[in-house]
Parts: sequence; C-alpha cells; structure tokens
Amino acid sequence: MSARGREAVAIARGWIGTPYLHQASVRGAGTDCLGLLRGVWRDLYGCEPEAVPPYTADWSEPEGAERLWQAAIRHLVPVAGPEPSAGDVLLFRMRDGGVAKHLGIAAAEGAAPTFIHAFSGHGVLESPLSRPWARRIVARFAFP
Repeated sequence: MSARGREAVAIARGWIGTPYLHQASVRGAGTDCLGLLRGVWRDLYGCEPEAVPPYTADWSEPEGAERLWQAAIRHLVPVAGPEPSAGDVLLFRMRDGGVAKHLGIAAAEGAAPTFIHAFSGHGVLESPLSRPWARRIVARFAFP
C-alpha cells in the first residue's frame, strides 16, 4: 500500500457512520458514494478538482453515458493488476448492461479484502469485498 493509499483509507474510515444522503458530501451529516470520494479528495488536496452538477439517482443511465468513469479518468490514475490495493478507487457496474455508477475505496487487502463506500439505506460502511461485489468492479484508479 502506498503512503497516499494509507492516507486515503484513513480519511475514508473517518466517514464511517455518516448517513446516506443523495448528492451530499458532509462527513457526519450525509453523503453518497461520490460525495465520499469528494470528501476524501478535499482532505487529500484541499479542494475538489471540478464542480459536480446536480444528478438524479438514475443519472447517465437513460443515455448510457459513462459520466462517472469519464470523471475518474480526468482526475485519477488508472490502475491495472489482479487485485485492488488499499486506497484504490473502485468503480462498479451494478447491473449487466448498465453504466458504472457506484464507487468505493479499497481498504483491507489479502484474504479478507474490504472497501469503504456510501450505500443507499446504510450510509458509509466498510464492507467485505465479496465475490458479488468484486465481479462488479469495472475499473480501478489511484489518487494522483
């Protein structure tokens, strides 16, 4: 795990318990998965790299646009390899044929990998990176 990865995981763990709130990004008050990433970014770099326009729960699905993936490519570093490293930003496609629209941050590695994410109905939590989650990963990125 890189120093930046360790820092990102520590920051993300500080968000655990924050309630889920669509389009929000306030530790302890409310966030969604993108808001969690935005909050970690702010703690790492001081400000967000671009303004996030308002979005609906089904954003980019009707036209099939990979907006989240395109934004990740603009601001993060693509990562290859067989397994996520702690601190990697994981991009998920939640259903076959759908756009990638969920993300999390890899936390623990090894035999019991985990990731931190904001999930509707649950808030920010550290979840096992189980087979059902791992098979949905479509891209991985590192913080620059």
